[in-house]
Amino acid sequence: MEISLLDLQTGKTAKISRVEGGSEAQSKLAALNIRVGKTVKKITMQPFRGPVVIAIGNTKVTLGRGLAMKIFVEPEK
Repeated sequence: MEISLLDLQTGKTAKISRVEGGSEAQSKLAALNIRVGKTVKKITMQPFRGPVVIAIGNTKVTLGRGLAMKIFVEPEK
């Protein structure tokens, strides 16, 4: 079941299945090592439309909600 990274529960792990957006968004995410097939863990989501913090590998990355909405994941069971 594919969901947006925003909809992934905090503390859960998922595999990236699709990344939407234009070439600028795609290249920015690729530079952060966020690409299809990678496993991510949602660390936290700040309140009041604040950013989303994820872990990918040994790196923590902070994403704005606009970018996080373009990342679709398959939650691990």
